[in-house]
Amino acid sequence: STMTKNIVHKVAYKPDSQSTDEYVVFVDPTEFKKWKEGDTSIALALIVDKYAIYSSGQGQQGKFGEVGKQELSTVFGTEVIEDAVKVLLEKGTLQKGEALSSKYSDTNQSRGGMQMDTRGSGGGLRG
Repeated sequence: STMTKNIVHKVAYKPDSQSTDEYVVFVDPTEFKKWKEGDTSIALALIVDKYAIYSSGQGQQGKFGEVGKQELSTVFGTEVIEDAVKVLLEKGTLQKGEALSSKYSDTNQSRGGMQMDTRGSGGGLRG
């Protein structure tokens, strides 16, 4: 039943087009688009679901893991998660997909921040 699936929006960034490694941040698409269009008054905390970058580079199919400081430093040039998130938002592309909530159950975060579907689902998303 497709009705029960949560739709989430993420910004995905591939630092190397030859590689399958992809880094994602979950975002509020409405706030993200405003920020992308130059409204720098929007705080990043309003855009991102939480300050965390996930990577698909763990090898397991469709399994995302949270990126650690060493990888942040290598890929984004900083260990500061807020700065890395900003770089990803600047370079990445907005994508829509199904929520992966079941796949995050091992990160101690039991649906704490996944409330994005309650806002921004109205009009204005037609680009």
